[in-house]
Amino acid sequence: MNYRRRKTTNYIMLGICIAAFFIGAIFLFWILGDVFLKGIKYINWKLFVELPKPPGIPEGGFGNAILGTFILTILASIIGIPIGIMAGVYVTEYGSGKLAWWTKFLTEILSSFPTIIIGIFIYILIVVPMKTFSALSGGIALSIIMLPVIAKSTEESIKMIPVSVREASYALGVPKWRTILRIVIPSAGSGIVTGIMMSIARIMGETAPLLFTSLNNNYWSYKLNEPIGSLTVLIFNYATSPYEDWRNMAWAAALILVFIVLILNIIAHIYTGKREKR
Repeated sequence: MNYRRRKTTNYIMLGICIAAFFIGAIFLFWILGDVFLKGIKYINWKLFVELPKPPGIPEGGFGNAILGTFILTILASIIGIPIGIMAGVYVTEYGSGKLAWWTKFLTEILSSFPTIIIGIFIYILIVVPMKTFSALSGGIALSIIMLPVIAKSTEESIKMIPVSVREASYALGVPKWRTILRIVIPSAGSGIVTGIMMSIARIMGETAPLLFTSLNNNYWSYKLNEPIGSLTVLIFNYATSPYEDWRNMAWAAALILVFIVLILNIIAHIYTGKREKR
């Protein structure tokens, strides 16, 4: 009787899991299909090389927003990736004191923190003293959003490395810091890279923090102390505008952003698969 009940419970739970998967997949492909069908019609070369036109004037592009998105992402990665990896390594390899506990605690809080609050915090901390919106403040806000994802993935990936690997390195006279740099981190590289790609994909879709930090710019901008355009803010502005051509461009921008995020995820999976085979 107990065996039959456990078997029945197993089938019920398996059915619930499969149903949950298909429900999630349906909504995912529904959203992706809608973005693709509404955005692909307006994709052309001008979108990538031209600047936005004034309201009521057709055509134009948003090359400045694409460039701005990459600048913000690179800036955030330069700041967030090293700090996130160091936080994950410290918690895992040196995590026996109060500082490690607080590092892990703050990482958990940041992972569920509303991103708009981070934008307001950076606005007060950097934008107000500088008296201008800037790419620098936007990059810092996005780097804070990256931190918990990278730190957590680094921590979990390093935990999977057997203790015997470290002990073998110590037995050869290699100091701990060199063991971490040359043995532990490379061995956990696939998980760390996956976490980095996930964090990059996340910040590329953020809008709220940028409204308080980098704002927007309808022109080509390369300076870190000036406002800069981004795809997410452009989508927000165009999608809520009363102009039909702007709304159409918002669908095209959304499709481009989804495509970029998809490429990043594919690269992460390919890299992870190669590392696992090695």
